[in-house]
Amino acid sequence: VGNVLEDGDTVTVIKDLKLRGTSQVVKVGTKVTNIRLVPGDHDIDCKVPGHGQIGLKSQFVKKVTK
Repeated sequence: VGNVLEDGDTVTVIKDLKLRGTSQVVKVGTKVTNIRLVPGDHDIDCKVPGHGQIGLKSQFVKKVTK
């Protein structure tokens, strides 16, 4: 969305994301706290409530501003 992400930020998912290999879906509006930026295909490592540890692409999240 244009905001610079940093380690420890809180982000919100902006699109329903189907988790590969399962029938689970991360819904729009899910808040993810304490992200960690990593190099590679999926540039965010995080723990999503109800789903556990996953990697997200930054194009599918929006930074929560305070």
